[in-house]
Amino acid sequence: MNMTYDEALAYWYSHINYEQRSPSWGDLKLDRMRNLLNRLDDPHRYQRIVHVTGSKGKGSVSAMIATILRRAGYRTGLFTSPHLSKLEERFQVDGVAITRDELTQVILDVKTAIESHSPFGVGGARPTFFEICTAVGLLHYRRRATTATVLEVGLGGRLDSTNVCRPVLSVITSISYDHTKILGTELSSIAREKAGIIKVGRPVVSGVTQPEPKTVIVDIARNRTATLVGLGDDFHYEYQPGFVDRQLPQVRVTTRQRRWPWLEIGLLGEHQAANAAVVVACVEELRRQGWSLPDDAVASGLRDVNWPARMEVVRRNPYVVLDCAHNAASAEFVVRTLESTFPPGPRTLIFAASSDKDVVGMFKYLRPAFSRVIFTRYTTNPRAIPPAELVELWGGGEAVEPPAEAVRVALEGEKLVCITGSLFLAGELRPLLVEVGETDLSHSM
Repeated sequence: MNMTYDEALAYWYSHINYEQRSPSWGDLKLDRMRNLLNRLDDPHRYQRIVHVTGSKGKGSVSAMIATILRRAGYRTGLFTSPHLSKLEERFQVDGVAITRDELTQVILDVKTAIESHSPFGVGGARPTFFEICTAVGLLHYRRRATTATVLEVGLGGRLDSTNVCRPVLSVITSISYDHTKILGTELSSIAREKAGIIKVGRPVVSGVTQPEPKTVIVDIARNRTATLVGLGDDFHYEYQPGFVDRQLPQVRVTTRQRRWPWLEIGLLGEHQAANAAVVVACVEELRRQGWSLPDDAVASGLRDVNWPARMEVVRRNPYVVLDCAHNAASAEFVVRTLESTFPPGPRTLIFAASSDKDVVGMFKYLRPAFSRVIFTRYTTNPRAIPPAELVELWGGGEAVEPPAEAVRVALEGEKLVCITGSLFLAGELRPLLVEVGETDLSHSM
């Protein structure tokens, strides 16, 4: 049986997609995932996996670790979600996305595995979109014979489909309020779900410093006899913010083993320095397991990491900064980074968000930092909040649709423009902004 690329995507999207609508607890199960991977000869059992979760920073940390592993000579698979612009971005080997032909073939093989046996899973329920996504990634990495694989959790941790793996290292980047309808409204409950990726006898690195969630993580690690290396206890960092177009930000990490030299970071913001410190702690833990990760691979990996739409400068004169902050904590980091790293002056915000996000909490940090705000609505996800509702919540501002028109309107002035609120907004606009580059965007959209 053959399949075209379009047929493969149509099949994939025919499965329930919790990136388009929020799941409930009853929807999240690992039995379906184990069943599916078993039908594919358990590709995850042939891979050395670093498993990464966190309320924010998990994508950046995953990208940093993968870049370092690649620079150290490992054939490295990187699994992330959701994608910015193209599905293929989710499945990378050595920084290169899966091809359309490869993706089509792997989806066909997963489809065959699903349909070639008795009714699937618990109660015959079909795998979800993300479960298929996870299977596609793991099967692709096995076929490409990766010698290291970095898996980013999709949602939570304990019941995420990636949690069928037995990693060489688990990583928890941070804990803050997000997906509260699913993970709980207390930091302790969110931490409990994230810490669900901790495996018996397997080490874990944590960037969590708040007392309440930190206590949860410490207790779970102890109960599972997992060695825990934590920010604030086992490693610390210093930060120099640098300045856009003049000097890269730098981090200096001190661990129980050594004081590292100042390392340049290719991503802006102090939150990325904290992420880099977590990554350095991961490097030391992998070294203890026998991995060969030279200092120069660490330095170049942190400096050259490519992780778009994280305080990414996509235009100059005026600056256009693209970000995907999606909760109050990440919105605070956006403001702090603009203040420390960019020239002073009036700023315009372009904002859109999904209906399950804490928009009011984000506005608390964003409102004082911008002299003008334009609300829009991305077209790629039905959970987007109507701009008129955002205007009401903010207490003013402009409503402009679609997002490309919002950018055109924003660029009529000479103010710095920051686009944030959702990965879906960033994903819709980035191809237009990057493709146009330094030309006149106001005439190109």
